[in-house]
Amino acid sequence: MRLLLTRPREDAENLAEFLRARGHIAIVAPLMEVRLLEGAPLPLEGVQGILATSANGVRALAAGTPRRDLTIYAVGPQTSESARLAGFTIVIDSDGDSSALVETVARKADPAKGSLLHAAGAETAGRLRQALQARGFRVETEVLYEAVPAAKLPAEAEENLRRGTLDGVLLFSPRSAKIFVSLIGEAGMADCCARLVAFCISAATAEALASLSFARVAVAGVPNQDAILDLVPPPGG
Repeated sequence: MRLLLTRPREDAENLAEFLRARGHIAIVAPLMEVRLLEGAPLPLEGVQGILATSANGVRALAAGTPRRDLTIYAVGPQTSESARLAGFTIVIDSDGDSSALVETVARKADPAKGSLLHAAGAETAGRLRQALQARGFRVETEVLYEAVPAAKLPAEAEENLRRGTLDGVLLFSPRSAKIFVSLIGEAGMADCCARLVAFCISAATAEALASLSFARVAVAGVPNQDAILDLVPPPGG
């Protein structure tokens, strides 16, 4: 399949390599650019663990501190892998979404042993913090990066969409789906989606595409990269 990858470039390039090894054609067309934010030293005194809800949060954390002995509570496999690659030695994988992360922290951590720090992006909602506070934890949120939307549809995406050479598009968040819808609309290319399969990481991501018509919308069984890749049929399949 010819697949459009909309993730920020570093994540998309890694994913493209994997898909190409499987025999697919992967076109990298990021809908967001990740920018690390510089600020004061991270307040790590008394912190018993880090909440990592994305690979970008892990990368920003690694750039912000030389410490690698911090306990990382990761939302899923990709975030866990990023933490290990960055050199963190204590990584606990929740293998799910933010709700799974809350349950993992509640089982593994103790509110009496210190606060938790969320390595967050600028667009991060406060539901994770609220859920853990309800369990008795003290949670501090540090905004370490921002994901800036593309001003227009990337050239690689527009070219392939206009030529009708794509088979599918992979979308990894409701926000990226909303950006895709907006940029497609601004480019006047809604009709170009009619033959595509939209591979979505969650039902909320699929819902954000409601104003566009696709040949099919497929939703991952659980919200992680492995599950969305399971939706993609093998070449010739």
